[in-house]
Amino acid sequence: MARGSIPASPIVSPFSSQVDTAALSRQDPVTCGLVDSAEELDLHLRVREEVFVREQRLFQGTDRDSHDDNPSTLHVLGLCNRVLGGVVRLYPLDEPGLWKGDRLAVLPPFRKLALGAALVRFAVRTAGERGGDLMVAYVQVPNVTFFEYLGWNQVGEAFEYVGQPHQQMAIQLVKG
Repeated sequence: MARGSIPASPIVSPFSSQVDTAALSRQDPVTCGLVDSAEELDLHLRVREEVFVREQRLFQGTDRDSHDDNPSTLHVLGLCNRVLGGVVRLYPLDEPGLWKGDRLAVLPPFRKLALGAALVRFAVRTAGERGGDLMVAYVQVPNVTFFEYLGWNQVGEAFEYVGQPHQQMAIQLVKG
């Protein structure tokens, strides 16, 4: 896994029968880093499938789209004590300095461990370090308060996206 504070030791798949996610706690180290191999990308996509296809039923079959195959898209893994628990992706848009963060997915056992906040902060920092000025995201309406807590602002009115109410959010980026 590239950049970030991911330890050199191997990532543990949350889909392994040997993982006891109930034993994880807020005291366990939370780290984020960029996907660095085909195996890591497969795990990233598997987490998204679990959350967006199986749990939330926002997509049929897969949530993959053309952004996943674009070389400018950055896929991020979030770990709690080396166990993969969440993901996010980010990519630059056509307008110079404008980035989009999306597909933030955290598996249920990791939602109370501050992993979602770590993933969002990592995405924001990474986009800024790569010259971004502003990041936007479409956030499910129940998650707006969470994003506001992290410094994001609402843009416009809520709208329907993939059959659910979403709110566009934005945050100014700090260049690295």
